Amino acid sequence: MEITRVSVIGMGTMGSQIGIVCARGGFPTSMVDTSKEQIKRGMSNITSFLDHQKKKGKMSPAEIDHVLSLVSTSTDMAEAVAEADLVIEAVFENVQTKKNVFRTLDEAAPERTIFASNTSTLWITELAAATARSDQCIGTHFLIPAALTSLVEVVRGTETSDKTHEAVLAFLKKCGKETVTVSDSPGFVINRLYLPLVNEAFLALETGLASAEEIDRSCTQGLAFPLGPLAAADAFGLDILLACMKTFHRELGEKYRPAPLLVKLVKAGRLGKKTRRGVYDYAT
Repeated sequence: MEITRVSVIGMGTMGSQIGIVCARGGFPTSMVDTSKEQIKRGMSNITSFLDHQKKKGKMSPAEIDHVLSLVSTSTDMAEAVAEADLVIEAVFENVQTKKNVFRTLDEAAPERTIFASNTSTLWITELAAATARSDQCIGTHFLIPAALTSLVEVVRGTETSDKTHEAVLAFLKKCGKETVTVSDSPGFVINRLYLPLVNEAFLALETGLASAEEIDRSCTQGLAFPLGPLAAADAFGLDILLACMKTFHRELGEKYRPAPLLVKLVKAGRLGKKTRRGVYDYAT
């Protein structure tokens, strides 16, 4: 099967970036969110990213116009996926929310359509079980920022067919991505290694081992991370990190318990850049 048209469900931080990836790969991309306000915010994120790329000399105005010409938006999921060969789900990291999306897609999308989830911690097999096409369900775990990071983890569920796997690999190659195929397990490879490190950074901060700035600088200058773990958590959202760690804790055991400071900050509404305050203050 050849993928020619794509739909992305969710226009948050990850969904907007995935939409850019698909459109830059030359694929007509319909993007869906629950309200016009969410769509407006998502398109603002997309245009802001593209403008930044233009200022850095990495994209021409013509290239940006072409990318934007391939993107359409809608609040009507059925309408948006009516002609899609591939649907990439990028909604909040909650198993019931994602299963509900997969059930709706199963009723709305053509029989040929492949469903991919951008989940970073949940079982692909469980999400696929919400549909009548488990063989056409797969994980595509894009990394932050998806439009700049070259690697995508491709996750095969228990029933994922070779045909589905091969079609998604070919699609991602056209989008300029490198891929690794991994087994279905919470966190897969990258987040299984990385998110506990980020959680440990919160524990280090909470116990006064070092300041937030020094913890992050230890990782950027000492370990060559592009961004320190606390700054990274602010970037992708402390609520997202907490949801992921709760999944790890539930599925993999006590050593993955979320740091108390992380829990406290989320309860206080300090979710990172999107609320202008997390570990760091972005209000000024």
